Amino acid sequence: MSGTLEALLNLQSVERQIVEVRRELEAKREAVAAHRRRIEDLQADLQTLNEAHKARQKEAAAVELELKAREEEVAKLRASLRTAKTNKDYAAILTRINTLKADNSKFEEEGLRLIQAAEDVQEQAKAVERQIAEAKEALAEVERNSAEEVARLESALAALQQKRDEAARGVPAEALSVFERIARKRDGDAMARIIVVGDKPPYQYVCSGCNMSIRAEHANALRTRDEIRLCDCCRRILYLEETMTSQKA
Repeated sequence: MSGTLEALLNLQSVERQIVEVRRELEAKREAVAAHRRRIEDLQADLQTLNEAHKARQKEAAAVELELKAREEEVAKLRASLRTAKTNKDYAAILTRINTLKADNSKFEEEGLRLIQAAEDVQEQAKAVERQIAEAKEALAEVERNSAEEVARLESALAALQQKRDEAARGVPAEALSVFERIARKRDGDAMARIIVVGDKPPYQYVCSGCNMSIRAEHANALRTRDEIRLCDCCRRILYLEETMTSQKA
């Protein structure tokens, strides 16, 4: 049987091609976008490392400044030893000097630790900079390779869209509305073949779209009438191959 269902099968064939081309096109664009996101992530990491490097340098400078001030105090205290008037004063000054010297060694260790930390962060930043350079080269390569393919796919999509418009004109408005509603939900897969199970009656019938059993009345109706019948489960438009003048799906 030809007519509405035959026209819908023609439309379904083009619709599936459109969906496939769109998927390929999206995959090409996503490959480029993924490389760009990678670069953005690396640049964010680099900024974080640069900020950490500055912070470690600032902390090391603060420790160095404090250490310098304490060493100047030690120098002044040593000078004052020569002018101490009593043994008690001399002992107190000496104790203060020793305390400062002991603390200063800790400041020196902390300063060295912060300097090393700053150098470590700087090395990490340099590594990320190299990764960014490599990622940019990879992006440029992907963009070069995909540009021609994207252009081809866009051209193919435009041609298929025109073909779809022509196929849609052969479908009654009400049937077209049902088809397009289902196609939007099913990613272009709006129709399903009725699979006939068994060598002789009573046959069983299965929807090829969802693999669920369907009522015999759907198949019986389609054998005699050119009408829209929907699967009770997945709600795709059903058709029987035996009633088609050409088998397109």
